[in-house]
Order: sequence, then C-alpha cells, then structure tokens
Amino acid sequence: MTDVSLITGDGIGPELAEAARRCIDATNPQIKWDIVEAGIDVMEKTGTPIPDETMESVKRNKIALKAPITTPVGTGFRSINVHLRQQLDLYACLRPCKSYKGVRSKYSDIDLILVRENTEDLYAGIEFEKGKDDTLELINWLNAHSQRKIGPNAGISIKPISVEGTTRIVKFAFDYAKKLGRKKVTSVHKANIMKYTDGLWLEISRQVAKDYPDIEFEDRIVDNMCMQLIQKPELYDVIVLPNLYGDILSDLCAGLVGGLGMAPGANIGDTSAVFEATHGSAPKYKGLNKVNPVALILSGVLMLRHLDKTEEADKLERAVAEVIAEGKDVTYDMKPDRNDPTAVGTSQMADAIIEKVKSY
Repeated sequence: MTDVSLITGDGIGPELAEAARRCIDATNPQIKWDIVEAGIDVMEKTGTPIPDETMESVKRNKIALKAPITTPVGTGFRSINVHLRQQLDLYACLRPCKSYKGVRSKYSDIDLILVRENTEDLYAGIEFEKGKDDTLELINWLNAHSQRKIGPNAGISIKPISVEGTTRIVKFAFDYAKKLGRKKVTSVHKANIMKYTDGLWLEISRQVAKDYPDIEFEDRIVDNMCMQLIQKPELYDVIVLPNLYGDILSDLCAGLVGGLGMAPGANIGDTSAVFEATHGSAPKYKGLNKVNPVALILSGVLMLRHLDKTEEADKLERAVAEVIAEGKDVTYDMKPDRNDPTAVGTSQMADAIIEKVKSY
C-alpha cells in the first residue's frame, strides 16, 4: 500500500480532488490517501494557507496529488505552489501537452513534453518592494556598479540562474526523454539579450547535451519558440526551459491541445513529487459541479506512472480518452456548444470514466 497526500485545495479544488481520487481508486492502485488542506479556505480557520500538518504529510509520504489553490494577485500570501516546490526542492516541472480525439482544438496529433526549471529564475521570490530602505540601498549599489541607472521608485526582482540548477534540470529533461524513447530535446532561452543568466543556461545545456549523443539537441530563443510552436509544433518533442518561460509556454502548449482543462502537471525532485493540474482554482465555479476534471485526473495518471503503476495508469488514461472521444458524458467546455444542455457535471464525468475503467 502506497501512502499519498491528497491536498484538496480551495475554490473548485475539493470537488476536483474528489473526482480524481475516485477515478484513481477505480484502477485499484493500492493507494492509501492522507487527505489534507491548503489554500484560502483553511487560512480563514488556521491563519495560514498551508498548515504544518499539510507540509508534514507531504514530507512524510513524499508523494502528493494537489488540487488547485488560489494565489492572490499583487497582494496577500505568496504562491503555495511555489512554496511547495522550494521547500521540497521539486526542481523539475513536467507539463505534457497531448491531443485527445474529441477535444476542440485547431491542432491534432500534438505530443509535447515541457520540462520547466522550478526553483530559480524570476520565480525564486527574491524581490524588493518600491520605496523600502533595503530596496533603495540595493538600487544605490546597482547604480554604482552598472552603466544603466535605476530610478528610486523602482521595485526590483532578482533572476538567479546557476550552473547547478541548470545542469540538473537539463539532465532531467534528457533522462526523461531517454526513458520515454523521445528523439529530441530543445533548450529555450533569451541568451542574445541576457548574456550572464540565459547565456549560462544555454552554455550548460550544450555541455549536458554532449553526454546524450543518441538524442538530438537544439536551442531556440524564447520569442521565436512561441512562433515555432504555433506554426509547426510537430517539429518539437521535449522542451526544457527556465522557470518563467516554462510557465508561459506551458500555457501556450495547453492551448494547442484544447486549453488548461487538458493540461496535467508534475513537480518532481530527487526525493518527493507533487502532481497538480496546470489551471487555477476558479472560485466563481466553486460548488457548482460544473468544471472539467480531466487535468487533475491526468495528473493522477502521471502520478501512477511515477509510482511504477503502469497498468493502472494506462487504464485510467484510456478511460479518459474514450469518454472524451464519445463526447456524451463530458462537461460543458468539452461540448461543441458550451451551452449544450446535455453537458454533465464534474462528478458525472468522473462516474463515466470510472465505468470505463471497471469495464477493462
């Protein structure tokens, strides 16, 4: 029996967590769930968005499935997602983007894997607020050591990219490509402008690639990569990116396969892993039994594969694909007409997937 933390989240999180848990359990994966809370709802009760018992559960079990959690924009607590990644050193973010028959999209046969560095870059959280004494001190130091001058009313974010951080994420991308039989890894950067951060990223990417002669390697400047993915996504396979670019391009690639409702994710370190949908908590739909559960269920598929429960993972992914292809028991966003009265709710779509699993 494998102990797994189930973080129920907030907004639509709890109902998605329940749907995903039921679908995973239908495969008989021998999982014992440790159900814990995080987010705005629990903050109102405990004063913190991520209670100690939640962190202790994840650290103890080393595997978690996490439903969406709200991150306030501009004010409030920092992202719980970022906090978990940094506390557990979940340096690799996997975001597969795969086409499924029956999903509305302008593209077909997309099968991309984005590998995003999770701990460095502008998301490292090293920020200095406008007008604060330490910010002014930093600005004065920077102005004394740089030809470019910063005004006193600026906020500052620091963009660290290290040899160690880059080496391990690029190696992870190549190792993952090798494990899955993928043929090519593309490293994305802006080294033509940011010589000492993205330039370092590119230099290390090229060095690591030499250790994998059987896998093709190339690099792309990030803005060109966006255009390439829209024009000819079939040319790409595994894509490895620094933190910020990885966040942006994973949403772009999700758009190629039907949107964030089809976008699973995994955050993996050397000892722990947290699996989560790419989309947010959509609080306006809270409790309405309306939203698409597929992204979190497919995150569960990634989790099962990570646990070497391959047969269970294959059954669940097959069931999801068949329900989507049939187009009957799907949520409103997966209907050709979003106002189709035959659309089912979150729980009912999960029921249909479970019935498929049980039929195999």
